[in-house]
Amino acid sequence: MSFPLLTATAALPAIGAVATAAVPAARRTAAKWLALLVSLATLALAVTVLVRFDPDGARYQLTESHPWIADFGVRYEVGVDGIAVALIALTALLIPFVILAGWHDADPLETGSRRWRPTQGFFALILAVEAMVVISFEATDVFLFYIFFEAMLIPMYFLIGGFGDRAHEHGEEAASTQRSYAAVKFLLYNLVGGLIMLAAVIGLYVVAGNFSLQEIAQARANGSLHMATNTERWLFLGFFFAFAVKAPLWPLHTWLPNAMQEATAPVAVLITAVVDKVGTFAMLRFCLQLFPGASKWATPVILVLALISIVYGALLAVGQRDIKRLVAYASISHFGFIIMGIFAMTTQGQSGATLYMVNHGISTAALMLVAGFLISRRGSRLIADYGGVQKVAPVLAGTFLIGGLATLSLPGLAPFVSEFLVLVGTFTRYPAIGIIATFGIVLAALYTLVLYQRTMTGPVKPEVSAMPDLRARELVVVAPLIVLLIFLGVYPKPVTDIVNPAVKQTMSDVHKTDPKPSVEAAK
Repeated sequence: MSFPLLTATAALPAIGAVATAAVPAARRTAAKWLALLVSLATLALAVTVLVRFDPDGARYQLTESHPWIADFGVRYEVGVDGIAVALIALTALLIPFVILAGWHDADPLETGSRRWRPTQGFFALILAVEAMVVISFEATDVFLFYIFFEAMLIPMYFLIGGFGDRAHEHGEEAASTQRSYAAVKFLLYNLVGGLIMLAAVIGLYVVAGNFSLQEIAQARANGSLHMATNTERWLFLGFFFAFAVKAPLWPLHTWLPNAMQEATAPVAVLITAVVDKVGTFAMLRFCLQLFPGASKWATPVILVLALISIVYGALLAVGQRDIKRLVAYASISHFGFIIMGIFAMTTQGQSGATLYMVNHGISTAALMLVAGFLISRRGSRLIADYGGVQKVAPVLAGTFLIGGLATLSLPGLAPFVSEFLVLVGTFTRYPAIGIIATFGIVLAALYTLVLYQRTMTGPVKPEVSAMPDLRARELVVVAPLIVLLIFLGVYPKPVTDIVNPAVKQTMSDVHKTDPKPSVEAAK
């Protein structure tokens, strides 16, 4: 039997989480290093998956299938296509930076603190989230996917509520109350979405008789499994609702700004750059593949909701006073672009959406982590409490600027390519939607440049006059992300070569072809 590479990639951080939690309370530094080493080993396995994956080979590769709950047709069944491989690589890449950036975030508040192993718990929870996200990208059994899609809510709840941001203008008691509110809101929204999806999963089993994504999709393609139109639409809505909450899509987005505001910066990156990608990934893997007819039926409404997310998120980002809430609303706008690209039903749109998932993860991580370093120095998330930072901490300001420019999709940085593909792919089929969506780009330039102007330029405020520049550990976190933003901005081919064959197969699932150009090329 060949080595179970996909299982190992998900199991290693899970085992590492248990081992990190078991480190004695007095050995906090050892727990940190153990978590970091496990995350680096997981990255090595993810790179191995990437190397062994053949973009021109079978749709699902490195597959494993074992009986699990035989009476209900549930199997432990995993496999990866190009889209899953890219997102697994993104997840494994970001986790070491999340751990390094949060190196001191879970240290006791005071000497002799009686909190139960706070440091060990923090890093163990991060590894647990990584394990559950990776298996979600790998799962080709619908029930297996559902289990981990829901299970990841548990460690995320404790990361938000138990290890939240300490920078709060109204003191620790108010901060604790706000953290609890944000954690509960995150949990309730996603639990409701998950319960609706559970009903749809059960309905799918009743109709199909098993949970295997590949078997159901093949049966639908060859005509041996027929779903009534209304049945397919209801099942699609059950799945899509849960994914839209996770994504998040307007109007199911309201949990995200609270969660990102109250979480530490590394956990905020975990939310929007890693966990939320499971929602958009699942739209491609499950909604389009299992319910192609219903996906096309719902496309006009979903495109309108995505367009609202783009403009609404950008407008609210412009008016924010809190740095982290601004990044949260910017992410809502960006997820609108991703969902718009998925449901534009064009090769360019879906390739751009998949590339956008990767690039948004890197750009948001860069911006949010630098913002976290900034906030930890000043002890405030309010934009008005900063000014003139670039004069006292030029490296911090420079990396903050690059992260911000990537967020507004400046040409030459990675998000530009993906956003351009999404807009082109949307315009070729839905020109009105594509034209209105470009307004989000203008607003992105506004909220990003205003944020930089108010925090980094102008007179130096007394409170930031002694602010230190980025330290060695912080540079190790930020520098590779900046390099990746530039590299993928000028040469995105390594990612597009991996995802494009999977996108073409997804287009085949929904029986869609790209619109023909309205003007023929000159001969």
